[in-house]
Amino acid sequence: MSLPSPWRADFPAFAAFTASRQTYLDTAATAQKPQVVLDALLDHYTGGAANVHRAQHAPGERATLAFEGAREKVAQWLNADSPYEIVFTRGSTEGLNLLAYGLEHLFETGDEIAISALEHHANLLPWQQLALRRGLKLVVLPLDAAGDIDLEQAALLIGPRTRLLAVSQLSNVLGRWQPLEGLLALARAQGALSVVDGAQGVVHGRHDVTALGCDFYVFSGHKLYAPDGIGVLYGRARSLAKLQHWQFGGEMVQHADYHNARFRPAPLGFEAGTPAIAAAIGLGAALDYLGGQDEYALAAHEAALHQRLLSGLRRFDGLRLLGEPHTALASFVVEGVHNADLSHLLGEQGIAVRAGQHCAMPLLHSLGLPGAVRVSLGLYSEGDDLERFFAALHHALELLR
Repeated sequence: MSLPSPWRADFPAFAAFTASRQTYLDTAATAQKPQVVLDALLDHYTGGAANVHRAQHAPGERATLAFEGAREKVAQWLNADSPYEIVFTRGSTEGLNLLAYGLEHLFETGDEIAISALEHHANLLPWQQLALRRGLKLVVLPLDAAGDIDLEQAALLIGPRTRLLAVSQLSNVLGRWQPLEGLLALARAQGALSVVDGAQGVVHGRHDVTALGCDFYVFSGHKLYAPDGIGVLYGRARSLAKLQHWQFGGEMVQHADYHNARFRPAPLGFEAGTPAIAAAIGLGAALDYLGGQDEYALAAHEAALHQRLLSGLRRFDGLRLLGEPHTALASFVVEGVHNADLSHLLGEQGIAVRAGQHCAMPLLHSLGLPGAVRVSLGLYSEGDDLERFFAALHHALELLR
């Protein structure tokens, strides 16, 4: 069974990959873009580019309508209460840094921030550095044997001094959906703010932030089949109101003189300068595209491919999967083989995978590993991609052993 993807033809990059004999299995790092997204970018520029929110002419009005239309599409996609709860950023990393600086004034020496042992550097370093600046305690929630944040231990570690919980929805290394419902309940019980890094999770299915009950949720467009350089920070209205402004410049100000200024509330108050207009429009087009697909067919295709990936990897002697991945990706090591050497030999055979520490260095170190190889799938991935990967992996391991 070849498990063909009915969506693959929508992505022009695969014509180029086929011509150059490349197999793309690195979607967790960045996703390819469907033609409708490329068309939206071209339409914006060829129709006449203009800045948003600050021009009383037709090109400016056209750009503003498209840009704010994209904000409305994101709000609908996440089931946010209002488009005003959607702040455009350059990506998850910028959104998390915005929060770390914007919430800094709420912390006092000795307060605690809880993160988990599996966090990407983007959801570790901003809180680590905030803790160093303000004399806070960074509490690391441990994992259980399967690779989930241990709820029993979290209940002991999230306490009255916890002011903020910041955790990933889906691990970019272990591929595990994390127990957000329980974790967020623990944070709420202590009156702590909650931040969910949805960079990996947002790609797989629809996620209702209102039902989830977090204060903030971030994701990057480039992993969601949208352009680079655009991301989203969702925040509940009352939570966004707690943020101090962190970047200053055009359009985010209501009034300014030489000595004082008054700033706009969210979202415009946190979008200083000219935003990534075309990329935001492209994100809106990506959401339109995804919203027009059969979500059950997408989920079934993804699940079948993932099972094929896991069963194929388990056939290799000396290969160890990291954790028990739920969806879309698998990280592994091979006894006696360095991940960089293996990735290099796969790359020479036209197989694009990720190797290294996956921007989660503390997690890999805690596992006693210098790095790992990661295979990740998208809606355009097919069974034949995996067969080429398995053949290349077999050949590479023969050479290395």
